[in-house]
Amino acid sequence: MMTFVPRAVFELLRKCQAALLCGCVLLAPVAAHALTADEVNRAGPPTTTKSKVPRPNASIVKAQVLLARQGISPGEIDGLDGDNYRKAIYQFRRRQNLGAGDIIDTATWQVLKGDVSSDIVSDYVVTKEDIKTRYVRRIPHDYARQARMKRLGYRSAQEMFAERFHMSEGLLRTFNPRSHYGKREETLHVVSVGRTAPSDEARTVEADKTNSIVRALDATGKVIAIYPATIGSEDTPSPEGEYQVVRIVKNPTYHYDPVKNFQQGKNKRRLVLPRGPNNPVGSVWIELSKPTFGIHGTPEPSKISKASWHGCVRLTNWDAEELAQIVRPGTTVRFIE
Repeated sequence: MMTFVPRAVFELLRKCQAALLCGCVLLAPVAAHALTADEVNRAGPPTTTKSKVPRPNASIVKAQVLLARQGISPGEIDGLDGDNYRKAIYQFRRRQNLGAGDIIDTATWQVLKGDVSSDIVSDYVVTKEDIKTRYVRRIPHDYARQARMKRLGYRSAQEMFAERFHMSEGLLRTFNPRSHYGKREETLHVVSVGRTAPSDEARTVEADKTNSIVRALDATGKVIAIYPATIGSEDTPSPEGEYQVVRIVKNPTYHYDPVKNFQQGKNKRRLVLPRGPNNPVGSVWIELSKPTFGIHGTPEPSKISKASWHGCVRLTNWDAEELAQIVRPGTTVRFIE
């Protein structure tokens, strides 16, 4: 006697058989790992073993925040073992005479005050002003279309809060897996960088092309801040030599000129793009005495020192804003290899 097998069951059996024949295993989706404030605040020094699955690590989050507090920015705080993180460790060890290397050993962790720092992640309560923020649905790639917009603002509350607290959107989601980000008096878990701009004025700024970093030095030559940076590109390299800061413009418009700058898409006429954190030069423009060149922010903090730009020096918006506080017209900017 033949046994009737429903079509749905038959299809499932067929797919399972095919999977076994090709050596595949059907697995249920794995839920994203959520970090807690306690995990990060109590974390010990990071290990040197890289995870096969790139996801935020509590110890790395803590180390990145502690490096930022020391004036050595890891760029976007994401909890991942990446180039900007390793670069920050190297620069910190060099400044503190802890020997060459890009790992956090016992001595480095002690100088960073890792064992006595338990305030890395804090709570932030969403305010009425946050709720009032107006977002843009999307930002087109084409400059001509951007020029027709009223503002190049944030695309979401998640993007706004991530940038405000110097975090990647991925890390923000990891801390707040069930958050809506737009509910008044909602509590968000965020990192607490707690860093203010250096009290000393920067007399010299070095744009180090080889290491893709920017250093700010005081009158004695002491390094008071270091930031990861994108410095020019092969097609439009940054200049050589020394220049001066001409002016500092906060919340700038962006003036596109295909003759003086570069060709973007099919745009062959001058355009003025509106203000906003997603403006091509971000939230700050530090103009240099070399025409069309400057130091500025970016709409894409995750790409700092990883993707090229058209000749200028690009930092995260928050690093550019800090640098703008410690330089002034006349400050020397030196490009070095």
